[in-house]
Amino acid sequence: MTLLTCLFAAILCTVAWYKGAPKNEMNLHVLCYLYWGASLMWMVDAVFAYAELGAEYFTPAPADMLNDFFLGLSVVALGLVIWLVCLLVKDPKGVVRASLSKKK
Repeated sequence: MTLLTCLFAAILCTVAWYKGAPKNEMNLHVLCYLYWGASLMWMVDAVFAYAELGAEYFTPAPADMLNDFFLGLSVVALGLVIWLVCLLVKDPKGVVRASLSKKK
């Protein structure tokens, strides 16, 4: 479930990045790299788990699937937090800079 969750996030993010690719004002490429990297990590984990468990790998317990799904959601949320921090630091539209330099 972690692999599927990260793959869906990576695919959705890549489609959103591709739609606005020439401008790329929101730095979606950073989010794509994070999610594709996480997907690759989970793919390697799945290959090694399959090598260890064999066909048993394809029949997980429901509790294990739920735990894996929550772990996948946590990875997606962490990727969003990292992307937001990068976005606020780069500040492509100058919103943060303008709000900090505004005098009252």
